Amino acid sequence: MTRPLCSLPILLTFLALLLLSGPAAALAGPADAAPAPPPARKAAPAGAPVNVNTAGVQELTSLPGVGPALAGRIVEHRKQSGPFRRAEDLLAVKGIGPKLLAKIKDQLTFDAPAAPR
Repeated sequence: MTRPLCSLPILLTFLALLLLSGPAAALAGPADAAPAPPPARKAAPAGAPVNVNTAGVQELTSLPGVGPALAGRIVEHRKQSGPFRRAEDLLAVKGIGPKLLAKIKDQLTFDAPAAPR
């Protein structure tokens, strides 16, 4: 007598999983499983400049080309080194180069944060 390729419980389990997941899951390929691209962020509106000395991560990410990681580095640099005095001071932050600075420079202000009382 020949031995079966798989046992009946394994076959039944496989068929049950196939039925529960539906026919689309059985036919889905790698292209079907690709995640949707993240939504595009809007740049800061003209006339609403961002104060790099008081802005948090969320506000900084409204600038074009500034994502959450770079915004976090800007905030961290500000905590370590004090307020930024001019746009060129941002070149000390890893990830900000001359091209990005030129792109965002007109949307920045550098007012010092209010002194604690």
